[in-house]
Amino acid sequence: MTRLQSDTSGVLLASAEGIARVQAALRERGFDGWLIYDFKDRNPIGRSLLGLEWTTRRGFALVPANGQPRLLIHAIEHSSWRHLDWPKASYSSRQRMEEGLRALLAGCERVAAETSSRGDVPYLDLIPAGMRDVILDTGVELCSSGDLVSTFYAVWTPAQREEHGRASQLVKNLAREAFARAAEHVSRGETITEGALAAWIRSELAARGAPAQADCIVAIGPTAADPHYDPGEVGERIRAGDLLLIDLWGACHDDSVPADQTWMGYFGSALPPRIAELWTIVKAARDGVVASLRERHARGEVIRGFEGDDVARGIITDAGYGEYFIHRTGHSIDRDIHGRGPNLDNLETRDDRILVPGVGFSVEPGIYIAGDVGIRTELNMHMGPDGPEVTVDEPQQDVFLLLKD
Repeated sequence: MTRLQSDTSGVLLASAEGIARVQAALRERGFDGWLIYDFKDRNPIGRSLLGLEWTTRRGFALVPANGQPRLLIHAIEHSSWRHLDWPKASYSSRQRMEEGLRALLAGCERVAAETSSRGDVPYLDLIPAGMRDVILDTGVELCSSGDLVSTFYAVWTPAQREEHGRASQLVKNLAREAFARAAEHVSRGETITEGALAAWIRSELAARGAPAQADCIVAIGPTAADPHYDPGEVGERIRAGDLLLIDLWGACHDDSVPADQTWMGYFGSALPPRIAELWTIVKAARDGVVASLRERHARGEVIRGFEGDDVARGIITDAGYGEYFIHRTGHSIDRDIHGRGPNLDNLETRDDRILVPGVGFSVEPGIYIAGDVGIRTELNMHMGPDGPEVTVDEPQQDVFLLLKD
């Protein structure tokens, strides 16, 4: 049983123009080809670029740096691939597959693929170890397709940039309303919990026009020390004197780019000095990344993901809290909230992919002291035509003070 891609108008490798763009990029980077491998929907990058909807067997597509792309597919799955007018070789047995792969890659020495040496970039490490062995047995050098993926998959279209902007405004406004809603309950002495506020935010994200991938984290000081805390249906009660973190995200529809922001509020009229100190540090780290990216772009420098992380981590470390910054500075954002483009990361991985024009990502430094407090600030950025741009107007400058004396 197969399902055919009914509309290939937006499929990059289904057009001669798209193929020509990819081949120019391959030649520029010194690759002999781009090998796209998939088995049962495990490579969403390749499936999007090729316009595949559903397959059940191993398939290989090779886009050479010069010449016509070609396929090696299972004998029962021609229907799934028939929208691509490329030469197709078939196999049925394992032995024929390996023979066909050698023929497919004949003449190639250096080939890009969705792989990552030592798993440095897990979002790109999509070829299983066993299949990697089979490919390497053909004699090719297998290289990461990371910058190709950034350029041809992770970049935002103009429509996605516009929709992200709308989602960004919606998310920002909803965060402010969520703090006000919680403050109203607390000031009246009424019970409101992390879980109840989170449920309200989720319902409002959907109701206001950002239903895709919509979710949030709502956490008071000690629980916010777990960056991915989930309060469940109830969680902790929110009270006067609490610091509250709200991280919320959503997109206009499935092919849109989500907005992902984190905001902080304090249920009191004056911020305690220690909280003020921690906030000043994480905000300086966030703004340091933004300033560094803009300055380096203005100088015409190539910027890689790990370098953004170095800026934020250096500021927090110099302030004495480096051990409490326990995650990367930012994640890629494309049509997925955690996208396939470059991350700002030199902690969990060393992401050396280039921040090419058109990609987007979060900037979200934090300090997390277990059992005590968690503080994070987050905005999104896009490598726009005029350089790095922050996609939310009026990023948070001060922790919101939510109660009067």
